[in-house]
Parts: sequence; C-alpha cells; structure tokens
Amino acid sequence: MSLTLTSASFEPGGDIPTKYTCEGEDLSPPLAWSDLPAGTKSLALIVDDPDAPDPAAPKMTWVHWVLYNLPPSATGLSEDVGSSGLPEGALEGLNDWKRTGYGGPCPPIGRHRYFHKLFALDTRLSDLARPTKAELEQAMAGHVLAQTELIGTYQKKQ
Repeated sequence: MSLTLTSASFEPGGDIPTKYTCEGEDLSPPLAWSDLPAGTKSLALIVDDPDAPDPAAPKMTWVHWVLYNLPPSATGLSEDVGSSGLPEGALEGLNDWKRTGYGGPCPPIGRHRYFHKLFALDTRLSDLARPTKAELEQAMAGHVLAQTELIGTYQKKQ
C-alpha cells in the first residue's frame, strides 16, 4: 500500500461542499490518511490552488493551508480543526492571506482545483517560524519519503 489521503466530505476530483468555502462557514474539511511508509517521523500538509485567478489563464498558485510536524501517530484532521485542535507538536505556516490556519476556496472566476498534498518525512523539522509554502518545501527537500494528493474542485455559486 502507498500513502493515502481521503476526506469524508468529498470524493477525489469531486466538489468541495460549500461549508468549507468562503460562501459557507469556511471550515477546514475533515482529512484522513493511512499507509505511512516505514521511517516516517512527521507529516506535512499543503493545500493550494494552481488555477488562480482564472483557470482559463492561471497566473499563480494560491496557498490555502500550510501545516508541518504532524506526528506520524495522527491519522487525520477533524473538520474545522483550529490551531488548538491540531495534533500535539504540529506547527502552522502562512497561507497567501498572510495568516496561519485554513482559508477555504473562494475563486474569483470559474471552477478551480484544490490540491491537498500530504508529505511523509524522514525527520521532524525545526520550528520554521510560520513558513510560507516555499520555505516549507525548501526545508522538506531531501526528506520526503512519500507524498500523495487529494484534489477537490469548487466554483462560486454567485
């Protein structure tokens, strides 16, 4: 078996329910993972949207959530997990709203894809002091044992 990431709230490639977006309650979705490779010392999660601002002419990747040092004993994250609900030892990075925590889908135009990327690492990273996605990726370089992704989509109703 290989590293797996799922959500009880949406199927791979399926629609992300409104309550996890700016048009709803902006809650983080529940996520579950399994089949960590041997030697996993920590996990990292990055949620981003490569279709910003317009999927017909994407110009950037918008980062929605950055987490790292999730313990390998954790099997997922509950719905609407905030800083205080993260597994012990987990640390947060900055999203593209320049804050920690989850920021839900809020695409200005069209249907966007949201990549929930999970990385199994062979080390616990030092405290990177609220890293950006790029800073976390740099720190993870050479330490990724396995990675997987879960893609959901969303288009504003209004």
